[in-house]
Amino acid sequence: MSNRIQQGSLNIDSTLYNLVNEQIIPGTGIEADAFWQSFESILSDLAPKNRALLVKRDDLQHQIDVWHQERAGHAIDPVEYKTFLQQIGYLVPEIDDFEITTENVEPEIATQAGPQLVVPIMNARFALNAANARWGSLYDALYGTDVIGEEDGAERGGSFNPVRGEKVVAYAREFLDSAAPLNGVSHREVAQYSISNVSVGNTLTATLTNGEEVTLMDSTQFIGYQGEASSPSCILLKHNNLHIEIQIDPNTPIGRVDAAGIKDVVVEAALTTIMDCEDSVAAVDGEDKALAYRNWLGLMKGDLQES
Repeated sequence: MSNRIQQGSLNIDSTLYNLVNEQIIPGTGIEADAFWQSFESILSDLAPKNRALLVKRDDLQHQIDVWHQERAGHAIDPVEYKTFLQQIGYLVPEIDDFEITTENVEPEIATQAGPQLVVPIMNARFALNAANARWGSLYDALYGTDVIGEEDGAERGGSFNPVRGEKVVAYAREFLDSAAPLNGVSHREVAQYSISNVSVGNTLTATLTNGEEVTLMDSTQFIGYQGEASSPSCILLKHNNLHIEIQIDPNTPIGRVDAAGIKDVVVEAALTTIMDCEDSVAAVDGEDKALAYRNWLGLMKGDLQES
């Protein structure tokens, strides 16, 4: 069992205390004593309010229990039951429609709808897998699932099937044509992607196999690139506020046989990953909470590892 450390009026588990002081606070510009004093002030303010809410909840539940006990064996009158719940304050009167506004909230939370992943943060492997799963290889997803049929020699097997690989690439090009179309042509016809007008705002240019140059139908879908403008290694596009990476490397086995040198198309598969601290189920003491916060710290710093 961990020792306890007294800090003001707080009695803190030593494992949690040392984690905060030695690993979380360094580099934040906050003094450890100032943090614990502020935390104590917050608890002093909110703990009584929380206790009062718990008392109110217990009182409401007691009144509801008594109401049902007194009517045991009898049919419940919905109108009578609703009136009772309103009288004790369990149901409150409906109010007119209203709007609220928010500031400094990420669009992923405030305005954008999309997939979210939920994972227990106390399991480092699960947490890492979920964080990494926000982005995924479209090529891998297509090759390994039944989105691509296995007819005409496109079976999945133990070794790479080039026939299936060609179907994957064709499907991915159709996806790009749908999500980020070029002016008048298909991404299948592209021999090289490059960035032009670098000094005045960057334009994605696609050079076709016949030498013609075209641009995106909607130029605002082009977000950025990595590598040289004349030969980028990665192109970032946006569709419905989700991102698509075209990864280019003609030296890889896949890029070597691709007309444009594309080795993969990576898509943003989820808006966010919710790290569940499992406070009500598994995090029962200071050691458990320290594990949850240590894993969270590793995700924030990018150094969390698990074999």
